[in-house]
Amino acid sequence: MRMSRRSLKLFTGLFCTVFLTKILGFSTAAKAAETVVLRYGLLAESISLAELQKAAEVGDFRGDFKLYGRSLPTQERRLLLSTLKMPIELNVVTVNRLLNTQIGTTILNDFSSAVVRKDKAGVQAIRAGLVLGSTAPQGLSLLNFIAAYPSPRLEIDLPRLFKIAGNLNTGFWRTQQFILAIAPLLNQQPLKVSLPFDPSEAGTSQVQVRQFNWNDQARQRQIPVDVYWSTAATATKPVIIFSHGLGSVRTDLRYLAQHLASHGYVVAALEHPGSNQANVDAGLRGKNRLLKPQEVLERPKDVSFVLDELAKLNQSADSPLSGKLATDNAMIVGYSFGGGTALALAGAELQLDKLKQRCQKNLTLLSLGETAQCVAQELPHNSYLLRDTRIKQAIALNPTTSLMFGDTGLTKVQVPTLIWASSADKTTPALTEQVVGFQKIPAPKWLVGVLGGTHLSIKDPSTTLDQAGQPNTPFSGGEVVGDQAADVRKYLKAIVLAMAAQLTPEAKEYTVFLTPDYAQAASTKEFPFRLVTEIPPDALKVVQDYIDK
Repeated sequence: MRMSRRSLKLFTGLFCTVFLTKILGFSTAAKAAETVVLRYGLLAESISLAELQKAAEVGDFRGDFKLYGRSLPTQERRLLLSTLKMPIELNVVTVNRLLNTQIGTTILNDFSSAVVRKDKAGVQAIRAGLVLGSTAPQGLSLLNFIAAYPSPRLEIDLPRLFKIAGNLNTGFWRTQQFILAIAPLLNQQPLKVSLPFDPSEAGTSQVQVRQFNWNDQARQRQIPVDVYWSTAATATKPVIIFSHGLGSVRTDLRYLAQHLASHGYVVAALEHPGSNQANVDAGLRGKNRLLKPQEVLERPKDVSFVLDELAKLNQSADSPLSGKLATDNAMIVGYSFGGGTALALAGAELQLDKLKQRCQKNLTLLSLGETAQCVAQELPHNSYLLRDTRIKQAIALNPTTSLMFGDTGLTKVQVPTLIWASSADKTTPALTEQVVGFQKIPAPKWLVGVLGGTHLSIKDPSTTLDQAGQPNTPFSGGEVVGDQAADVRKYLKAIVLAMAAQLTPEAKEYTVFLTPDYAQAASTKEFPFRLVTEIPPDALKVVQDYIDK
């Protein structure tokens, strides 16, 4: 298992702090751990706390230790020794807030599974050890945690511990720091604003769906499209276009399309034939490439083509939507890889020179979102502008931005833009894929942070049924979906409706829902939400530290 020194430092900090909660004390009369048992498969060996401290100081175990000296793989032995004295990087208050979320509870339970305790009081004992360990003069470390653990014996399952460590990465933990730095504290003073209505509630109009299969003859592409609308549809409201993620389908955000249509918006959810689920499935069977480089350019063109077809529909006398489609006043909503598509349509320039350098090495260290962007390295030119001036607003949900837009591509975004970021997103890690890029986008802009949300949390529950039983790995699994993520989808419905309304005469009525106050009001214990238009100094420091390192 490969881990850089920086990763080791972060891992150590999280192992030592991620369990801290509001508990500020524990029975100090309990005996601290004097003996540590490290178990590796069928092998187990005891070591005293004093010997463990000595090993950490000298950087190796005594030669007469069978497990630590000979049986434990060299890399894992070094990992263990390196983590023992590393200081924490997350403060106690920040970690406490993390633990009061759904993802924090999951992390706590994962780590507690690596500590064996016969009295089954593992989680409580871990919390106590960490709280007491943090009072040491030199601060909290793994050694101080062990020393303060309220039992004379502590047994650790090393393979389990290493597996958990492998599932955590620098970008993930930096993201937790950032989201927590902007996340609201619940149960603060009452809001100073009044909420006129609940934008997450469905409108009064009955939604209808019409399916089309439009043929772009010039590009020889069939574009399936689902158009959602109701009798409340009017040309005073923008047309909304949905662009799905890589390997996905046009029904990804079906619940959101229905919600918007019930409020009088026309929503066109298209399917990109070169990067949808059918194409990726065929690629996995060896029938074609998973993703062709040209697809990065074709996706924005798909959206422009659909707007052309909707404009024709608007002029068709026999269409129930005739005269109701404001195709020159459109909003694009893109998810994941589609988020990058949305930003390109909003004016962001594809800048591929550095992408081509980055994607030629260290491919195994890339996230799935970065890997998808790397396909663009095969394109012949280094820059592309794909803006469609009919797009007047953009929403990018968990978008890919880290490589494809280079250093300055996002500075060319021409329309108001909202970026959605989830703290536990492994596919498109929030810090690298959304937060760093958000800094470059010109105002007006909004950044929504969802503490505890994962990459798939916003998807329609019907499209995430395959997540049950998926293994938790560094790149996938551990998704919070379905009923567990209902609060996330509820807030998304409200925020997207509020954004769409900014292109209508009702804009002022919905402005309150695009504020930090409303984000706090919509927050739940499991999912604190935060909305900012500029990154505050404390959180900006996290971003800058990441960039500098």
